[in-house]
Amino acid sequence: MKKTLVLGASENPSRYSYLAVNRLLSHKHPVVAIGRKKGKVQNVDIITEHPEMNDIDTVTLYLNPDNQKPYYNYILSLHPKRIIFNPGTENPELEKLAKQKGIEPIEACTLVMLSTGQY
Repeated sequence: MKKTLVLGASENPSRYSYLAVNRLLSHKHPVVAIGRKKGKVQNVDIITEHPEMNDIDTVTLYLNPDNQKPYYNYILSLHPKRIIFNPGTENPELEKLAKQKGIEPIEACTLVMLSTGQY
């Protein structure tokens, strides 16, 4: 199972980040959710802090490129294997920084990857 950080998490059921948390859980992947506001999706608390973690496999982004900037150092400090840039989050600057740190940037949709077995 791939422990995944959902960055830009929301408890709003109409948001793709909400769907991603649910789909990740249904595929038995452990989830950490960070958002602008505290909340909850199923049994996962949405936190606003940036805890130190050393076991994140994947960061999946649900923030537009401008809103990603304050998180650059945090994301890179987690040393994930990959960062998924969901539609609308594509960011050449962060992708380049990730590659320099040996992190694979992937422009894809987490929901599609899960449904097609590519996650």
